[in-house]
Amino acid sequence: MDKLKAYIIGFVILVIAIAVGIIYKWGFWMLVRIVLGLGFLGMTLMLGFFLALTLYAESWKYAGLLVIPTVLSAYATYLSITWQKLKIVGGIILLFALGLVFGIWYISEPDLSLMDRFRSAESLEKSGKYKAAARKYEKKGNYSKAAEMYEKLGWMESAAWAYEKAEKYEKAAEIYEQLYEKEKDTYYLKEAHEYWKKAGNMERAAKALERYANEEPWFWEDVAKLYEELGNEEKAKEAWEKALEYYKGEAQEEGVFWEDVGNIAKKLGNEELAKEAYQKFLEYCLKEAEEDPMWWKHIAEAYEYLGEKEKVEEAKKKYEEYRQKIMKSNEETSNFPEETEGS
Repeated sequence: MDKLKAYIIGFVILVIAIAVGIIYKWGFWMLVRIVLGLGFLGMTLMLGFFLALTLYAESWKYAGLLVIPTVLSAYATYLSITWQKLKIVGGIILLFALGLVFGIWYISEPDLSLMDRFRSAESLEKSGKYKAAARKYEKKGNYSKAAEMYEKLGWMESAAWAYEKAEKYEKAAEIYEQLYEKEKDTYYLKEAHEYWKKAGNMERAAKALERYANEEPWFWEDVAKLYEELGNEEKAKEAWEKALEYYKGEAQEEGVFWEDVGNIAKKLGNEELAKEAYQKFLEYCLKEAEEDPMWWKHIAEAYEYLGEKEKVEEAKKKYEEYRQKIMKSNEETSNFPEETEGS
């Protein structure tokens, strides 16, 4: 058991013990009197603090709303401590309970005026109150109508969200494509791609991802794979060629990408470039292995790409030696000396 749980359990036991002691010494109603008195005192202090805060901020509207409950709570504190006019105390408790229920109900629809809360979504729509109507339609679970309201408001991202909730993914995808045309933010193309996939329209998903890759080129490989799934070999080849150009550029900066260059070049039938890329990948791995023997695993892969079988086995052996050394080291650090009897 951790310390926090122990403290909580200890506190609960202490409170129960105090309550039992009060009942034993002075009776049950004394306990009720103390609980009510302390409860109302705490509420009065809290309301008083917020009242002072609103007065300091010169927020007269909220200060006016806090005056009455603060006074009532203070009066209930006095009545509870002096144990008189208990019907009034009960009435104040009921009033606060109703106020809490009203507050929760009001907060549940914060964007609606008091009158709009009692109107139907259809009525609000007819009167042009599209924002309120959208909230009402959402609450009813009619997300398609909510989306229509958001479109009328020009809140297109909210409309896309509502269409997603309604499982009208193609409408959401269309909206994200429209948003891209307007904002030129590639995020919207990525979203459009995802929603076209959900809608089952893989052609449109591929086109959206292709447009995305034009600005974020590390996605050309994904575009190529998607066109391959669709059986569009021409578009797939075009995407693979663009992915190759991207990885060639990256490989100049970070040698680990020569492996990707080699793989794509091989896929496109450019054996000469593939061999050259694998050789550069090998050189990169050998250099890295000087600092970190883990790279012998990738050296083995590079030799395998180059068809040098003997060196593949040699590299695998060195990687296995490194792996066994690590495993042995981990076992030694995890095996603590056993405690002797009486220690």
